[in-house]
Amino acid sequence: MQRTVWPLLNDFARVPVCGLIAQYNAASLMPGPDMFSVLRKRLLVRGFIVSDFGAKQTDFLRDVGEWVRTGRLKYREDIVDGLEKAPASFLGMLQGKNFGKMLVRVAT
Repeated sequence: MQRTVWPLLNDFARVPVCGLIAQYNAASLMPGPDMFSVLRKRLLVRGFIVSDFGAKQTDFLRDVGEWVRTGRLKYREDIVDGLEKAPASFLGMLQGKNFGKMLVRVAT
């Protein structure tokens, strides 16, 4: 994100940080953002965990469900077929090799 999206952020942009599973067992920290641009653009970088917003779950499910049904919101999934591929897929997910939700289809 730092090299591709970071320069395109507007002043006062909000950057949510969630889903760092690929970093859980990293031997070293990821390179950080350009702190000068954080200051200059007055960016807000905030970590969050979904349970922080539990009180809004009902509204979220209603609204997002409608957005997905109408095509207003699109999402990506990485789907592999066969339970035998689950271990390699899981390890790949931990290494950040997937894009989107990683799913293993065990039956069609």
